Amino acid sequence: MDTPDGWTEQDDALAKSFRFRDFGAAFAFLTRVALHAEKVDHHPEFTSRWNRVDFRLTTHDAGGITDKDRELARALDALAAGMGR
Repeated sequence: MDTPDGWTEQDDALAKSFRFRDFGAAFAFLTRVALHAEKVDHHPEFTSRWNRVDFRLTTHDAGGITDKDRELARALDALAAGMGR
């Protein structure tokens, strides 16, 4: 599988930043991400700063990027698209 559009490979992980109109929108996005991550049992590393959320996706027990990370990246893109950024 290829790297999803807009994501970069950095230090054996997929990375991307998402920006939203304000803190509330960013937090609402993270809530959706948390629900999805629990459902698929694959949890992202992230940092949140006001209206920006940065992700780093890697499969620790595999030692790098796997199809699970690529699938999660695509899911995060779809969740963000529905947020009206």
